Amino acid sequence: MWIDDLYSDSERLMRELDADYVRTMYGQVKWDARMMCLMGARGVGKTTMLLQRLRELSQGGAKALYVTLDDLCFTSHRLVELVDYHYLHGGTHLLLDEAHRYPSANWALELKNIYDKYPRMHVAFSGSSVLEINSKQADLSRRCMFYSVPTLSFREYLEMEGAGHLDALALPDLLGRHVDVARDVAGRVKVIEQFERFLRKGSYPFYRDENTDYGMALRQMVSTVIETDLPAAYKLEHATLLKLKQLMNIIAHTVPFVVNVQNLADNLGSTRKTVIRMLDLLAQAQLINLLYEGKTKLQQMAKPEKVYLANANLMYALSPSEVNVGTLREAFFADQVGSGHALAYSGSGDFVVDDRYTVEVGGRRKSFNQIKDLPNSLLAIDGVEVGQENKVPLWMFGFLR
Repeated sequence: MWIDDLYSDSERLMRELDADYVRTMYGQVKWDARMMCLMGARGVGKTTMLLQRLRELSQGGAKALYVTLDDLCFTSHRLVELVDYHYLHGGTHLLLDEAHRYPSANWALELKNIYDKYPRMHVAFSGSSVLEINSKQADLSRRCMFYSVPTLSFREYLEMEGAGHLDALALPDLLGRHVDVARDVAGRVKVIEQFERFLRKGSYPFYRDENTDYGMALRQMVSTVIETDLPAAYKLEHATLLKLKQLMNIIAHTVPFVVNVQNLADNLGSTRKTVIRMLDLLAQAQLINLLYEGKTKLQQMAKPEKVYLANANLMYALSPSEVNVGTLREAFFADQVGSGHALAYSGSGDFVVDDRYTVEVGGRRKSFNQIKDLPNSLLAIDGVEVGQENKVPLWMFGFLR
């Protein structure tokens, strides 16, 4: 019976799970909610988190089942058949992976119906494409708790590399205690060496897989997002997909990337409006970060001022011979800080954080000249283990999550 095969697969995957590190976010998720969703880019570890939850539930005596919704059985069977069987046989939890790849276009409606018809069933689901899930949230918004799973922080990377437990810091705490924290971390690991490794290879948990060509895997991920995930969420013509790939290539090989929409439109054979739309699509797919002059919706209707690849690892994967150190530093800052704080373009420094702090990013010789007259200004300095006063080591901004 097809359902028996799903139970066998679930048990095998849990037994073979080789993931000793539990991400900090795992403890922040309200797993006991009746319905919750893990959203995020491909490769950030959503499947691992679901399987870790399966293991936790099984050890606690609950009857839980993990299923990936792109399984071939769902081409001829509906999810509700599985849910009904699981429920009638004492099932209490369902962990559904790759929800957006369920063959039916009405996957969100089916989940809503499951929520309404099986009040004692706990459902956790994930989707590799934040786009498809975002486009369906209206159907589930009153029933489901949504969590965005980011790439690894530098702090998490250090923990995975054996540095021991390291606390995440709120931004005001980091700015107030950075000297003491930096001394503690530098006493445990060669932090600059580890930071340089992280920039090359460390944003995605699968960097530890020795059998994977990491750079090739990232390039394939970018192609899959553009060729598969984006068309699943939006009606995009083949020509548009080719232009999206071309745009990614331009961004990867142009450093630093200050946006000139008209030049891009000319190069791509598109209109200004289309270029802005394509940039927005790539940002929603978490392949790039866009930096606007302001943080309001009205301000962000205009063109972005700067564009960064989503993280430093993508820079090395897509243009390894053309990595600009200045852009690399800024991309790291945008990645690590932007996932939890509002970032805006600053004409004086590099970033304005939460409409309060002006930050200039640079090497150890960077001075305050550009931002000396601005309140709450600080330097994020690369290449130093321990900072002083308003000169904060760049790597420490990887401790915000």
